[in-house]
Amino acid sequence: MKTNFFFACLFVSGLISAQELTNKKGSEYKFTVVKNIEGTPVQNQNITGTCWSFSSLSFLESEMIRLGKGKEFNLSEMFVARKAYTLKADNFLRMHGKTNFGEGGGFPDAINVLKNYGMVPEDVYTGKKEVKDIHNHRMLETTLINILRPAALPETQDINFNFLHNSVDAVCDEFLGKAPESFEYKGKKYTPKTYAEATGLNANDYVFLTSFSHHPFYSKFALEVPDNWNWEQMHNLPLNELQEVMVNAINTGYSFAWAADVSEKGFMFRDGIAIVPETPFTAMTDDEKKNLSIKPVKQLTITQDNRQKAFDNYETQDDHGMHILGMVKDQNNTNYYYVKNSWGKDNNQCDGYFYASESYVLYKTTSIMLHKKAIPAAIAKKLGISQ
Repeated sequence: MKTNFFFACLFVSGLISAQELTNKKGSEYKFTVVKNIEGTPVQNQNITGTCWSFSSLSFLESEMIRLGKGKEFNLSEMFVARKAYTLKADNFLRMHGKTNFGEGGGFPDAINVLKNYGMVPEDVYTGKKEVKDIHNHRMLETTLINILRPAALPETQDINFNFLHNSVDAVCDEFLGKAPESFEYKGKKYTPKTYAEATGLNANDYVFLTSFSHHPFYSKFALEVPDNWNWEQMHNLPLNELQEVMVNAINTGYSFAWAADVSEKGFMFRDGIAIVPETPFTAMTDDEKKNLSIKPVKQLTITQDNRQKAFDNYETQDDHGMHILGMVKDQNNTNYYYVKNSWGKDNNQCDGYFYASESYVLYKTTSIMLHKKAIPAAIAKKLGISQ
């Protein structure tokens, strides 16, 4: 099924629609859907650095759909962020301020919350004082860091850890609301842990994969990015096998959470496209640059070496967490991943989704999270992952 580019962005419960409409933007992109996985509505992280929570929970909501738990789920991103703030603050103090503290985080943080604290519905805990408010954590983060930094200085003596921990909790409660210890939802009583059990999600089913040559392949290592504040470990695969995992996941009905760098000039979210042209931007004419979002161009071939170089020179960083729900091909038979973002539905041409070329995904991925059964058996065996 083919649609013109901008109007391949019509959805029914997160699915790419087959409907064709006149292309008002003059784009020449034409996509054929390869595989599509159902998702939940696009959310908006607003003025927060909590993309990791939004993308993780979007992924987990699709997992609940896949598990047959229904489609009307909206998990609370701010419950996860609220628990993580306290954990990050404790770690910051234990490490004498020598680790990252802020709004950022990673997929392991969401799984850690699921496993140890549970989950709650959005209707129960919004993390906002008023429903109509937008998420904004600037003052929260500033207040927390002003509490933590003086206490973490080397010359500071007689730290009262429990007092500081409770102070962080009190500030989070003031800005986000107190996280519920029990609640009633749709006629049933839950705690966050019993609600997590009711979702059918098992934290032990989810694994984290990456591909970098500065560590041995088929080993696990703590990915050296600032938002991996707790030094959670990732399984390391050669790039061709990470690619095989991602394609296999989508083709067998599994979506995955995607952490990547979105600072590339080829990341054109407003136009709904992310690409890595073979021709460097510095060698393009102005017209060629303008046409990048209008018609397909040849993509750069991504290798283990050029991917590693981009990571080593800080060109690839842990910018953003998103959720991949499908694959399409353009008219040149180039693969693209179908990506759900958390910047709302009104900030681009595709209702909050976009298409990332396979080259972009291979080049800019820092890590992915997926169900262990989405990994081809031969690769899982190499990693020591029991399925």
